[in-house]
Amino acid sequence: MSKTLNAYRIKKIESLGRMTAMTQEEMVAGARTVAAGLEALRAEHTQLLAGLAANTEHEHEKVSLVRKSIDAIELGLGETQVMIALASHLQSVEAEKQKLRTQVRRLCQENAWLRDELAAAQQRLQASEQRVSQLEEENKHLDFMASIRKYDSDINEESETSRSGQGDNKRDDPMVDLFPDDDHEDNRNNKSMSPTPPSQFAQQVNAGYEIPARLRTLHNLVIQYASQGRYEVAVPLCKQALEDLEKTSGHDHPDVATMLNILALVYRDQNKYKEAANLLNDALSIREKTLGENHPAVAATLNNLAVLYGKRGKYREAEPLCKRALCIREAVLGRDHPDVAKQLNNLALLCQNQNKYEEVEQYYQRALEIYESKLGPDDPNVAKTKNNLASCYLKQGKYKEAETLYKQVLTRAHEREFGTIDGDNKPIWQVAEEREENKHLQRENAPYGEYGGWHKAAKVDSPTVTTTLKNLGALYRRQGKYEAAETLEDCALRSRKEALDIVKQARARSGRAARPDADALDEGTNQASEPRMNLKSKLFNALGINTGSNAPHQ
Repeated sequence: MSKTLNAYRIKKIESLGRMTAMTQEEMVAGARTVAAGLEALRAEHTQLLAGLAANTEHEHEKVSLVRKSIDAIELGLGETQVMIALASHLQSVEAEKQKLRTQVRRLCQENAWLRDELAAAQQRLQASEQRVSQLEEENKHLDFMASIRKYDSDINEESETSRSGQGDNKRDDPMVDLFPDDDHEDNRNNKSMSPTPPSQFAQQVNAGYEIPARLRTLHNLVIQYASQGRYEVAVPLCKQALEDLEKTSGHDHPDVATMLNILALVYRDQNKYKEAANLLNDALSIREKTLGENHPAVAATLNNLAVLYGKRGKYREAEPLCKRALCIREAVLGRDHPDVAKQLNNLALLCQNQNKYEEVEQYYQRALEIYESKLGPDDPNVAKTKNNLASCYLKQGKYKEAETLYKQVLTRAHEREFGTIDGDNKPIWQVAEEREENKHLQRENAPYGEYGGWHKAAKVDSPTVTTTLKNLGALYRRQGKYEAAETLEDCALRSRKEALDIVKQARARSGRAARPDADALDEGTNQASEPRMNLKSKLFNALGINTGSNAPHQ
């Protein structure tokens, strides 16, 4: 009996040794075989135990041994059943693990796709936030400019009348900006009809070319009507003058080209861009034939045509025209002439609208060098160009460079009025930053005293410095410096209020007596129409333009 048990144990050990090199399925099959063998062995021992129990008491020792063997067999069967159950559980766990692995792979793929989508969405969100911030600032500035636009015509009328009364025949600024320097983006995005102020209109017509004496009075009258939005008077006046000029001088005459430019700019002011483009191209052809391709008047027409394309958003078509105008001005005036700097500003703006920022920076830097060297650091064009360059930096996210330029403009304005900067003589931006630093103190920020009038003394009512205050304030807000931003914005608002008060006072002092005679023609009823026609006839006669016969021009 003991030999049988020992042999079983040896076999079990050998079987366990072989099982370590077996697969899970082989181990389960072996366990089932062992279980079957143990079942048979237990049945054999049970029969043996029953036979011994029927014998005499001398068989007690054998019975005890058999019982121990049965117990060992029972233990082996229990272990086998546990192994079989464990193997079954492991199989189910392995199947679940394979399923989970499949799910993990799928989730990883989905996660990678979602991560890519999130990155793209974040880029779009960032771009949208930047655009929204830019549009908010443009909208604020547009509201500001709209609030004071109604006063512009009166200021410019008084200035234009004063120049006419004094018989000042010198040329206006020979260059027209694509858009006003300080709010060009607002005007570009503003689709509403708003007349061009007389001084700007005069610059656009005169750009680079002296208005002939016989057209100067008519030119001034058309400008006045157009600036008031009275196109129903300005357009027929231009057309009649153009028709008479063509009869007396022929189509290919410089004076005809000048009148075509005037009419084109009146059309542009009405957003009639197609008609304006046709007239400007005709004027360009005439001037190239009669004056030569490198004449300043050709550059002026090229620039006006570039202006037109720029306002229509055709920046790619406008750029070569602007470059050609620049080459003419450089050849005629020299590379460091202020009018060349203005053309560079226009070209920079066109490139900026095409996101050619490297070229934009080069053009603005060169224009800035010309202005500073030829006109001095206090010339308004220096501050305007710095603002334009700062705008370029902002569009590229170069906030530090933009901030530096804004501070330079405000610092120079302060030094011009209050002297050298020191501990007791600080520019407004430095005061704003100190208020930002002290905002968390228990006491409230002290008011900035004399800086309440800083905007007046430093001539902040000029659009450039006011725009600089607003732009730097917006940049502070973007950086989370709200106290500093509010300080600058408050200064800008104060300047606007005082500027409007000054305009009202000037208008009250001058009264309606200072207005040009042409304005009085529209007052009253039907009696006004006849004097207006008489004035028109007198003007044409004074200009040497025949309105009733085909007599040649004197």
